[in-house]
Amino acid sequence: MPAGRTSGPPALRSHAAWPDETLDLVALRGAGWRPTPFRDVVLKVHQRCNLACDYCYVYTMADQSWRERPTVIEPATWRAAAGRMVEHAAAHDLPSMRLVLHGGEPLLAGLDRLTALVRDFRATFDRVCRLDVQLQTNAVLLDARMLGRLRELGVRIGVSLDGTPESNDLHRRYADGRGSFAAVDRALRLLGTPEHRPAFAGLLCTVDPTVDPLACYEALLRYEPPMVDFLLPHANWSAPPVRAAGAGATPHGDWLVAVFDHWYGAARQETRVRLFEDVIALALGGAGRSEQVGLTPVAVLVVETDGAIELVDSLKSTYPGACATGLTVFADPLDAALEHPGVVARQIGSDALCDTCRSCPVHTVCGGGHYAHRFRDGDGFRNPTVYCADMLRLIHHVTRRVASDLMTRLRTDP
Repeated sequence: MPAGRTSGPPALRSHAAWPDETLDLVALRGAGWRPTPFRDVVLKVHQRCNLACDYCYVYTMADQSWRERPTVIEPATWRAAAGRMVEHAAAHDLPSMRLVLHGGEPLLAGLDRLTALVRDFRATFDRVCRLDVQLQTNAVLLDARMLGRLRELGVRIGVSLDGTPESNDLHRRYADGRGSFAAVDRALRLLGTPEHRPAFAGLLCTVDPTVDPLACYEALLRYEPPMVDFLLPHANWSAPPVRAAGAGATPHGDWLVAVFDHWYGAARQETRVRLFEDVIALALGGAGRSEQVGLTPVAVLVVETDGAIELVDSLKSTYPGACATGLTVFADPLDAALEHPGVVARQIGSDALCDTCRSCPVHTVCGGGHYAHRFRDGDGFRNPTVYCADMLRLIHHVTRRVASDLMTRLRTDP
């Protein structure tokens, strides 16, 4: 029986024939495949948000399950999650795991609750393995008291910002329409001080091809982030990306190419950019770390405020129930999710790609693109990314430029 028959509400499986109905786990195991243990757990500590970003996959897209979950995580839930993580780490002899505090907006959980949660996790992990803790926030509530406590707890902080005040406030707004830039700017200036800078994990920026790419990038650099993640807006074949009139065939790719040239051509490395570094590494035969490119097994799960164990939450952009596994931290070990078809499909490399992708000469670099962006209602996720042309534009440009530099170096070095 295909693995998909064992999990997920039957009414939802028809949305995604691949992998829910057609992935053959028995055959994969017979051929020698074995799952990769989970290294990252995203913990939803609060289901609500104090912003109303117009591209948010949690609130504006297909899956609206946040409405039915507890608003804030309870101690019994996070303690059960901590126990399951330690159980998993011990079973697979992992040297470390990462906990990512997420939402909604995680800072809405409040300082006292976050403090108790992190201390409970650290106590549970004591003498088992290292626990790295990160928090992803919109930062509008990140004041000196909150930041000081998080830094004391060893929590590293990632902040979402879309560049200049004008470009950020196009999308990242309060429900009443006010922009969020001023509040985020205050928080980032505080985070950038010598006292707090060790807690700064980096910036996350969603690509908008209608804004000036270099102005956006330079605005991010003003905060001296150690890392920048550029993300394509979540879209798929059933809900394609919005393209401005006259934008051309590859607006997102063109935007990324412009930023890449500025980043790559700088006299010194101003920051790390995960997407660009991964494309270069993959093109040279190495491994990537991003969900957006490459074929490295994805080893991350989400635990919701009610304790549900779910697939990565970007899948909420595809169809209702796309993240569901039917498992909970109260009843199930994390190992039980290792044979879920949605997990397996993200760990089997090129076997998960469609024929079009496998025949593409850069498929080991692209990896089919972001998994959520491959979805088409009815047949599921065995398609090229809806951003296929954009990804090809970026990958071909990056590889040509890096190859040219390598050839120049070979010709000039003694």
